[in-house]
Amino acid sequence: MNTDFGKRLKEARKHAGLTQQQLARKVGIGQSTIAELERSGLGSSHVTAIAVACGVSPFWLADGKGSMLSEANTSPGPEMKGMYPLLSEVQAGRWTELCTGFQSSDAQDWRPSTKNLGPCGFMLRVRGRSMENPGGSPSFTEGMILHINPDIDPLPGHFVVVRRSATDETTFKRYLLIEGAPYLEAINPDWPKDEKYLKLMPGDAWCGVVVDASLGGLI
Repeated sequence: MNTDFGKRLKEARKHAGLTQQQLARKVGIGQSTIAELERSGLGSSHVTAIAVACGVSPFWLADGKGSMLSEANTSPGPEMKGMYPLLSEVQAGRWTELCTGFQSSDAQDWRPSTKNLGPCGFMLRVRGRSMENPGGSPSFTEGMILHINPDIDPLPGHFVVVRRSATDETTFKRYLLIEGAPYLEAINPDWPKDEKYLKLMPGDAWCGVVVDASLGGLI
C-alpha cells in the first residue's frame, strides 16, 4: 500500500492553493473523500483528475516517482491513459465478477499506465520465474507489474492471465497452439519440461491479455 499518497495529495493541494472543498469540487467528488484520502494514504482511481486539478505530475502523485512538476510543467513524457487497480491473484481470477462493484480501497494499490486497459483493466504482480527469459526478450522477472486488458480476445502468441479450473489458481503464461490444441507456455528456457507446456482445459477462464509490463508500476 502506498502510505505516502496522502502526504503527496496534501502537498499537491497546497501547491495549487486549494482547500479540500475546492479540490473536491474540481474533481467532482465529495470533500470527505479528499479528507479521507489525505488521512488514510490509500491510492485512488481519481489520481489523474486530482493531478490535473492541482497542476502536478500524475506519476509523482500516484507513486512518488520523478518530481512533482516534471510531467505537468516541462516537456511531455508518455501520456498516462488511466489509473488501474493492482490486484491479488485471487482477485484477478474473479475479476469479471468483481469489477462492477469494485471499490478504490479494495485494491492493493492503484498504478498509472500509458496503455488504455479498458473499463475493467487491472494490474498484477509477477510471481515466480516461469516467465523469466535470461538473455532474451521479452523477459518478465519476479516483481514486475503486468498491465492487463480483460476485453481483448486472446490470440496465439499473446501473453495471458488464466484461472485454472482444476486448482482455481491464476497463472501468467504465453498462449500457443500446438497441433491445433491450446496450450500455455512458460518461456523460461530452463523451466522443467513437464511444467513448460500446460494444456488449456474446459473450465479454464481467461482473465485478460497482457499489453505492457513495468518495473515498480511505471513505464
